[in-house]
Amino acid sequence: MSLTSAPLAAPNALGGQENADGGLQGLDYALYAVTLVAWGTSWYAIKLQLGVVTPEVSLVWRFGMASLVMIVWAIAARTPIAFPAEIHAKFATLGVTIFSTNFALFYYAGMHVPSGLLAVTFSLSSIVNLLLSAMLFGDRLHWRLIAGALCGVLGVVCLFLPQVAGTTINADALFALGLGVCAVFSFCGGNMISRTVQKAGIPLLSANMWGMAYGTVWMAFIAFLSGDRFVLDTGAAYIASLFWLSIVCTVIAFAAYLTLMRRIGPGRAGYATVMFPVVALAVSTVLEGYQWTLIAALGAALALFGNFLALSRVKRTLV
Repeated sequence: MSLTSAPLAAPNALGGQENADGGLQGLDYALYAVTLVAWGTSWYAIKLQLGVVTPEVSLVWRFGMASLVMIVWAIAARTPIAFPAEIHAKFATLGVTIFSTNFALFYYAGMHVPSGLLAVTFSLSSIVNLLLSAMLFGDRLHWRLIAGALCGVLGVVCLFLPQVAGTTINADALFALGLGVCAVFSFCGGNMISRTVQKAGIPLLSANMWGMAYGTVWMAFIAFLSGDRFVLDTGAAYIASLFWLSIVCTVIAFAAYLTLMRRIGPGRAGYATVMFPVVALAVSTVLEGYQWTLIAALGAALALFGNFLALSRVKRTLV
């Protein structure tokens, strides 16, 4: 899900049916690969966006471009795009929480820590989604979810510990962790709104299209209030990362994930949120020179295991 436009709802809230035979086919593996590569590399692409252009303006360009593509997709797919005002209010909330604010927070966090750590922090959203669903919608709170949440939180703390602790406390790394946690709750709060949208029978494609459009407008408004200049970095790294984030990580990865979800069900498709941090950490190690420590490795293992443990309950429920 860069913050890539991960699915808008918790894995057990999206609907869909598992394959009757339960087996994965060649196309399923290909769709998994596209999703993991796109979402796993999006975090490093975010780092390439930082510098000349403010995060708010970068997000205007990113989701403005993605919105246009999504509109074309929705029209070509004959997906409904006209909705009453009360539904648009929910779309606007999705735009503020999922397609703007949480991304901006992660962009600012990326100024202080390696991109792979942000991906692991974001992976906690799968657990937070399930916890919020239990609190707000009465979903059953199984012991696997509680244990997974504890493992996930402990894992993120261990991953950030080498960044925060040293001869003195690294306030920048601690600040980045705080921003990441706030971003996760912004994203997951929007997921709860998305769940009500889905229950109202609104197609996911329509919700995402309008959410991206409203998110673009919201970021433009914030940038205007902040006095940001609406400039475009014409450097190769920025332009390449912009197209990668807008088209590949948002539109193409979203299409791949939705197709995968329809083919194998949301339970197993949801495991992409467990695996893409592995790709992100590998990219961070190779391209950013991220230095592993024993406690960081333990933290990564705990965070990933926590997600697996929590989502395994979802899979058991769906199958």
